Amino acid sequence: MRIKLLTLTTLAAIASASFVYQTAAADRPGYTDTPMLPAGKWHVHDPNRPVPPIVAPGKTFSDGAPPPSDAVILFNGQDLSKWQGTKGPAPWKVQDGYMEVVPHSGSIRSRDKFGSFQMHLEFAEPTHLRGTSQERGNSGVIIFGLYEVQVLDNFNNPTYPDGQCGGLYGQSPPLVNACRPPGEWQTYDILFESPRWDADNHLTRPASVTVIQNGLVLHHKQALLGPTAHRAYGDYKRNTGSEGAIELQEHENPVRFRNIWIRNIPDEEKP
Repeated sequence: MRIKLLTLTTLAAIASASFVYQTAAADRPGYTDTPMLPAGKWHVHDPNRPVPPIVAPGKTFSDGAPPPSDAVILFNGQDLSKWQGTKGPAPWKVQDGYMEVVPHSGSIRSRDKFGSFQMHLEFAEPTHLRGTSQERGNSGVIIFGLYEVQVLDNFNNPTYPDGQCGGLYGQSPPLVNACRPPGEWQTYDILFESPRWDADNHLTRPASVTVIQNGLVLHHKQALLGPTAHRAYGDYKRNTGSEGAIELQEHENPVRFRNIWIRNIPDEEKP
């Protein structure tokens, strides 16, 4: 664990920062008005929820791995032809084999739609540290534009657990904090099972997701309560469909992405 490598002074600083954050969050106007999650134990963005333990990932996992032969290449390091912005072509910067978020330019979305899938991407957080908590290196992988896997710099940067890097935003914290330092490339490998509906628009299977960051499991077949949201929990009161685009979020931070590919996964044959 990375925590073994820290000095007592550093540990004290981190503990102090975490305490200050939790106290401030709990006292923030409107916090007590955030809804209780259906399980009835935690509020959305609850600062008192257990913090995922820090586990130092291995040096490499799937970093830079070439895509399999049947993958759809969403970003090859050269152009954004597979993506679009909210009002036209994708406006983010491309250089040196990566794309970089252009602050205030808007999120981008894949031109193609997918159902259940296996996805790989790599991201790097800005080395110029700005802000704390949700203001540091914020972005996200938003499946179908509805279900967000958070991207955030949580290397020595505490925040509310269900908003941490790798969290299913506002719903489920990651099992561990697997973040590398800012500037280092990190990997997400995401297995997503899309929701299913019957002819009367009743949910027959909720969406679920497995997320691996830098070789460490953050979620394993974790069911989603519905679309993710800020200060709210989602539900399946309406048919959200069983396929959609992949969105990368612009949240005013110059996060970088590279090596993005995806494979469609058909439903397994039933006995």
